[in-house]
Amino acid sequence: MAKKTIVTIGRQFGSGGKEIGVAVAKKLGAKFYDKELLKRAAQDSGLCETLFESLDERPKSLLYSLVMDPYAVSAMTSAPYNTVEQDVYAAVFETVRRVADEGPCVIVGRCADYALRERDDVLRVFIYAPDPARIARVARRHGMTEQKARDFIRKIDKQRASYYNYYSDGRWGERSAYDLLIDATVLGVDGTAQLICDVLEKAE
Repeated sequence: MAKKTIVTIGRQFGSGGKEIGVAVAKKLGAKFYDKELLKRAAQDSGLCETLFESLDERPKSLLYSLVMDPYAVSAMTSAPYNTVEQDVYAAVFETVRRVADEGPCVIVGRCADYALRERDDVLRVFIYAPDPARIARVARRHGMTEQKARDFIRKIDKQRASYYNYYSDGRWGERSAYDLLIDATVLGVDGTAQLICDVLEKAE
C-alpha cells in the first residue's frame, strides 16, 4: 500500500477545519487547496469562475428547481445534457484528481475524499467541534450575535451536508466515510494539525 501523502479534510462550519488544513500543509511542506480549487477548476474547464463561487458546496435542490421552474422535472428527465451544477461539480472533481496527481497536498471540502476514493495514498479526515466553541468562533470572526452565528452555522452545515450527500455515496460527517474524526477543541489548531501529521507518518 502506498504511503499516505494526501490529506482531505471535511469540516463542520466554525470548527477550524481550514486553519488546521493550512497548518498541516505547512508542517508537511505540501500544497494547500480550499477556494484555490475553484479558480483552478474554472481555468481548466473554461467555465466562468463566478459560477464556481456561487455554486461552491451548494447543490441546487429539486424543490428549488420546482419552485423556480415548474418544467424542471420534465427537463431533467428528458434533457440529453448536464445541468450547470453538474458541469461545475465535474470540473471540481477533475481538478481534485489532477492536483492529487501532482503531489502531496491538503484539500479542504469539495467531496475530495470521494473524488479520490480509489487512491490508497489518501488520509480522509473530518474536523468537528462542540456547538459553543463553533458559535463563539463564528460570532467573533463575523461580528455576529450568538444567535445569528448559530443560525449561520446551521445554514452552512446544511449546505455542506446536502452537497456531500448528493454527490457522493456517503453521508457527511458519518464515521464510515473517514479515517479520522477529530474534535478540534481537544488539541487546538496546531495540536490537531500535528496529530494528523503523526498519523500520516505511521499510516500505511
